[in-house]
Amino acid sequence: MLVNVSYNNKEISSKINTEVGKSFTLKERWALNGIGSPKLMITETSIEIRNLLILDNNRDTCNIEMRPKGIIVGFRSLLESYALVIPYYKLTIYKGEASVYSIYKDHHFIKVESDTKAVQKFFKKIMGYKADNAPTSIEDL
Repeated sequence: MLVNVSYNNKEISSKINTEVGKSFTLKERWALNGIGSPKLMITETSIEIRNLLILDNNRDTCNIEMRPKGIIVGFRSLLESYALVIPYYKLTIYKGEASVYSIYKDHHFIKVESDTKAVQKFFKKIMGYKADNAPTSIEDL
């Protein structure tokens, strides 16, 4: 779900909270060593996101926030803030080229550079949390 989160809208906030859960408590954030990513440089996106990003001339950057049931990829265009809300069951992450991670949800995707150890460590944290909290699949029984 790609939404404009520039303004405080209770309807959109409740949709996001039902999709990926409410934000972690301070104790949970401390236990996870943080839930936010460093600034990520966007290299490529799907058409709908690209149409938003080309409206201004700024460098295309984003950040990721972990939630109990998914992640939120946030980015800015002009003076608006947008969020790509991805529940864990629809999240697919690929490490394609040497320093590029691809985040997929249905027909949306964002490719980001992973040139630092902090970025690679954060993606490992996401994948580990997703694996630890995934429901038991039929094949595992």
